[in-house]
Amino acid sequence: MLLTRNRRNLQARSASRRRRHPLTIADQHTRFLLTCRGLLSTKGVGVKPFFERAFREYGLPLAIRTDNGVPFATTGIHGLSQINVWWMRLGIQHQRIHPGRAQQNGAHERMHRTLKRAAIRPPRANAAAQQRAFDALRRDYNTERPHEYLGGETPSAHCATSPRAYPKQLPVQEYPGHFLVKKITTGGTFRFQHRLPFIAQSLTNHHIGLEETDDGIWSIFFNTVLLAKLDERDYIIRG
Repeated sequence: MLLTRNRRNLQARSASRRRRHPLTIADQHTRFLLTCRGLLSTKGVGVKPFFERAFREYGLPLAIRTDNGVPFATTGIHGLSQINVWWMRLGIQHQRIHPGRAQQNGAHERMHRTLKRAAIRPPRANAAAQQRAFDALRRDYNTERPHEYLGGETPSAHCATSPRAYPKQLPVQEYPGHFLVKKITTGGTFRFQHRLPFIAQSLTNHHIGLEETDDGIWSIFFNTVLLAKLDERDYIIRG
C-alpha cells in the first residue's frame, strides 16, 4: 500500500475559506485509490477513522509508505507519532521516503496531479461539494480511467482484499524472554534502574522491550523495530 500526506499545494479552499486537506490512500501495486477524503486537519486523531475504514474493507497491508509530514512523523525519536505507533502494533511496516525526494512516491504524485486537475481546480463552493468532487474523481480513477502500468486496464479490475483482516483488538505485544519489558507512562517515560528516561509520548500505555547488547548498553525495541539505545553511564537515549 502506498500513502501520502496532504500537501500544501493540494489544499482545496472552499468559498467559506476553510481549507480542506485531501487524505489519499492508494494501493501501490494496483493503483486502486482506497480513500480520497477532504479533512479540516491532518492530525492523527482526524485521519485514524479513515484508515480504520480502509483496513476493515480491504484488510491490512504489509507496509505503508509516506512522506515525513504530520501525522505520519514527528521530530521525536524514530519519528514516532500516534498513527505510526498504531500501524506498528498492527504489524504494518512504516516506510518513509527521504525528505525532498518526492520521486520515491512517484505513482502517488502522478495521481495527485490528476486529483488537482479534476477535483481541486477550481475549488468547490463548500465542503460537501468538494467531497462530491473527490468521490467522483475516485470513481473515475478506479473504474473508468485506463492505466498504462496496468496494461490499459483499470485499478478496479485488479483490486483484491488483503488476507490480513483488521483485528477487533490490537495484538498482544510479545518480546523474547531475556528482554526487560517496560510500560510507557503518560509522560512518555519508563522506569529503569530507579530512573525515568523519556522516550516518546506517542508510546504511552504501550510496552517496549530492552535487550542488553553490550556492557551497560541496552537496545530499545518496539515490537520488532529497534528504536534507540540506552547507555547506563549517562541514561541518555540515543536514536
